[in-house]
Amino acid sequence: MTRAHAVAYQSNPLTGKIVGCFFSSEVEGRWEDMKPSERFEPKSDEEMSADAVVQLLQLFEQHGIEVVVDGGWGVDALLGEQTRFHADLDIALEHKDVPKLRALLEARGYKDVPRDDTRDCNFVMGDEQGHEVDFHSYTFDAQGTLVFGVEYPFDSLTGTGAIQGYSVKCISAAWMVKFHSGYELDENDYHDVSALCERFGMALPAEYERFTRESAE
Repeated sequence: MTRAHAVAYQSNPLTGKIVGCFFSSEVEGRWEDMKPSERFEPKSDEEMSADAVVQLLQLFEQHGIEVVVDGGWGVDALLGEQTRFHADLDIALEHKDVPKLRALLEARGYKDVPRDDTRDCNFVMGDEQGHEVDFHSYTFDAQGTLVFGVEYPFDSLTGTGAIQGYSVKCISAAWMVKFHSGYELDENDYHDVSALCERFGMALPAEYERFTRESAE
C-alpha cells in the first residue's frame, strides 16, 4: 500500500481520528511539479490578523461557502475579542465545498503549503504575505453520521461568536475545551482553555492543573 493511498486513522489533536481520508497525491503532485521559484515555505512567525481573517470569511460567505472557525481564532471568536497572536486560520467545512474554496484562494495567490501529514481532508494553503488557512473537511450523511474526513461530532459545529464584531460560526465552547486535550499541551493551550472555562463557567480540565501550579510558584 503506497503512502498516497493509505487510509488515515491516525491520532488527531481535534478528536483523535480521521475517517476515510487519504494522503493527498493530488496535493503532493502539485508541490512536486512547482518550479523552485514558485515554492515557498510556511511563515510561522507571521500573524494571521483579525482584518485578514474577516476579509476571508466575508469572501467565503459572499460565495455561499459556510465555514466553521476552529483553532485559536475559534477560541477568540467565542470570547468576542482577540486575546493572543495567531499564525493561521483554522476552518472546518463540508468536503464538497473544498474545490470552490480552494479556487477562491488560488485566485488570490494562495498555494499549498507542504506538510508531512497533508491529506485531502486536512491541508494548508498560504500566500507570500504569510497568511495561512488550515482546512479541516468532513462529510455527514442524511442521518448526521460522519462518513468522511476529520471526525467532528455533529454538535461541535454549532458554536457562534464574533471577530471584530463580524458574526461567525465556530466550534462550540464545550467542544473546543474537549478538543484541547490528548496531546502535549503548551502555554497557548492553557491560555485558550482557561479563558474559555472562565467565560463559560466550566471547570478547568485536570490535565491543565500543572499550569496553575507553575503560575502560583
